Order: sequence, then C-alpha cells, then structure tokens
Amino acid sequence: MHLRIPAFLTCMFMGWSALAGSAFAQTQRPDDKTLADAYVYLLGRSLVIRQEHTDRSGKGFAYNTIKYNPLGSADFVNPNFDVAYLEAWFAVDDKSPVILEVPKVEGRYYTAQILDEWGEVIANINERTFPSKPYGKFALIKPGSNPRLPADVTPITLHSSKAKMLGRVEIKGDPEGALKLQKQFTVRALGKPAIAPPPAMPAFDNKTLLGAEIFDQLETRLASALDVAPNAARMQQQSRAVAAYVASGKEARADVDMRLKKVVPQFQEYALTKSAPTRDHWTGGAPNAGNYGADYWLRSSVNYAGIWANAADEVIYFVATSDSGGKPLDGSSQYVIHFPADKLPDTAVNAYWSVILVGVPDYRVVPNSLKRYNFNNHSPLQKEADGSLKIGIGPKAPAGVPESNWLPSPEGKPYSLTFRTYVPKPQVLAGEWHPPAVTPVK
Repeated sequence: MHLRIPAFLTCMFMGWSALAGSAFAQTQRPDDKTLADAYVYLLGRSLVIRQEHTDRSGKGFAYNTIKYNPLGSADFVNPNFDVAYLEAWFAVDDKSPVILEVPKVEGRYYTAQILDEWGEVIANINERTFPSKPYGKFALIKPGSNPRLPADVTPITLHSSKAKMLGRVEIKGDPEGALKLQKQFTVRALGKPAIAPPPAMPAFDNKTLLGAEIFDQLETRLASALDVAPNAARMQQQSRAVAAYVASGKEARADVDMRLKKVVPQFQEYALTKSAPTRDHWTGGAPNAGNYGADYWLRSSVNYAGIWANAADEVIYFVATSDSGGKPLDGSSQYVIHFPADKLPDTAVNAYWSVILVGVPDYRVVPNSLKRYNFNNHSPLQKEADGSLKIGIGPKAPAGVPESNWLPSPEGKPYSLTFRTYVPKPQVLAGEWHPPAVTPVK
C-alpha cells in the first residue's frame, strides 16, 4: 500500500529539507585553507578598527580635526622622522562633506594621502598624482551623495562614510619651514555629519592576535565599511560560512580557536618574510601595495606590520628582520649595511630615502641614549674613500664604521629595519634595486 502525501505537505517537507540542507552547509566544519583565508581577510579590517579605537582614545581627538604631530614624534607604529607629519579621521554623511585645503608646497616632498577603512589608498594629493590641481580645496564626499559644494572645491568620493588622512611635508633640513607648511593643511566639515562609532572590537596586540572572536558580530563589521577589493563578495561569504560554524556551538568555537593557534603564527611569518619579494633578506617592493586588488593576504600583512602604507609610485618599503645568513636580527650583535658607490640610496629615489629601526612585534622605536632612530639622505653620514656608504647597527658602533653612521640597537632584543624609498625611480619599481644585506660583523 502506498501512502499518498498531500501536495502541500510535500512542498512543506521539501522546503524544510532545503532549509535544513542550507543550514547544514552553512555550519559545516571549514577546511584549513578556508579558515585561514577567512581569518586573514577579516584581520585586515580588524586592524584598522583597532587603529580607529586607538586614535579615538588619544587626548583631544575629534573627527574632521587635524592632529599636527610634533617633529620627531615616535608614539605610533613605524614612525616617519623625515617629515612634518599630520593625520586626521574624516567622517561624512549624505549632506555633510568635509573640505580639505592643501597648501602650495614647492621644492620638497609632500602628499595628502587618503585611505579607506580597509587600508586601501583612495588618493594622494600632490603635484605627481594631481598635476592639474596639486593644492587647493577638496571636498571629501560619501559614496552616492551629491551635496552642494562651493565653486572652488574639487570633489573626491570616499569608499565609505569615513577615511583616514596622513599628510607629510619633507623636513629637508628646514624644520621651521616644514612646520609652517604643516599647519597650512586645514579641514572643516560643511554641516554636522552623523558619525557612527567604530564597531566593537576585543583588545588585542600584534603578539597575541584575535582568535575565534574575529568572527563575532561579523555583519556589523562588514557593513561598517565598503571593501573595494574585486573578490570582496566571495571572501565575505566565505567568512560568513566560518562565522556560522563558530556560532553553532561551544565545540565548534573551541575547534576554531585551537586551529587558529597554527594559523596566526603562519600569518605572522608570512607578513614578515613572504608577503612581498625577498632579496638579500629584505622583503618589499610589492607593486600592488596600497592598492591591493585581490591580494588580501598582502593587505592584512601591511596593516599588521605598518598600517597606512602608501601606493608604490609614492613609496616602496623594504623590511628586514634577518641578516645575510638568514638569522633573526639580534640587538646584541653588530651589523653593517654596505652600499656600493654606484648603488647609493640617493640613486634610487626622486624624493628621499630613509632607514629606521623599530622593535618587534610592536613596530615602535626603541629608546637609546643618542635618541637616534633613523637615517635619511639629509643625515650627516660619512662615505668611504671609494665613495661607498656603510651604515652600522649594534649596541655600540661596529669597528670600521664612523660613529655618525651608527644606528643603536636594543641589546638582547629582536628588531626590524624599514627602508623607505620615496618617489622611487624606475629601477626600484621594476625590482632591480634593493638595499644590500644586513651583514654580521665578526
């Protein structure tokens, strides 16, 4: 005997089965690659959210207000001692744009770098990238909005309702002139934009990154800022699938936490040694830094090691955490970077170069009695008789290196070197130039 099931019950059963199958698909255990990719993708946004919370906690913080950093300020990640530095968080809404005024700067490097909430560069305002208007008034507007603007203002559409600005004016041996120009960058909001706080984020540092909690409140964090990456929809759906698994029960959450203990150190190693081409143990020269395309592993690596990287045509970064033999840089040891006479750092740039020593994993300068943290093309460095240049690094000046060329290192502690080439020449962009290896002194 065959039991006839009414059509409406059949439809209900089929619908329930489809829903059950869908729910099962969303909560199944992700494989290792899916988990790692989703984690690294979300980490890039999480690091920017952390930075916004950090900035907001600073004394006197306000959106749409410029912070004019004093010369030599070291209280942030991978600081730049070569420029008068200014920064701001912009916040806009449909009716309230922000007016940024950039002064006329001649004879020295400058830029007003504007980035989105994932760390992507939106624009650099300077004579190279904005030759038709390298200075003046610019309106930063929310996507899809059409506010009324003064006639002398040029609109720049942001990627969301917030953006970060980093302004730089090269000191170039004239600190007073740089500071005067720094203060001529101004910002004002037209109206009173509604400003949402950044999404909630558990506290974490670069040594102890987030665990399974990175998948909590996922939709809130994803909705807080548009990701312009071409694979954003795919990666966000992949992240949702992992988040559903994490939320399915205590065992699933514990499973993800356990597996992330392997993913996190793998990412940290990748960020420091594999995220860009490595030559002579310097990692850097990635042509898509600043505008990452589909490479969210690189974006998260940059946000981790030195947030707010600029586009490659503005600056190429090289990072060294190991010596010429592949051993980690040790603050108790002595090293030399020896530039041949025909490959001096000056030959690699159209603006300026610099090298800075920072601790790991915090990437902040390490105090020393000389208060000497970096060298650049305006430092009083002595060349060798053959025209070459040696930079010595160690707890004391290495033998054969002038004291003026000595960069003090933190005894007994690891560290990292960041070499910057501002407005790099074609050979740097093509990967044909990089700093020489950091060679141990025996």
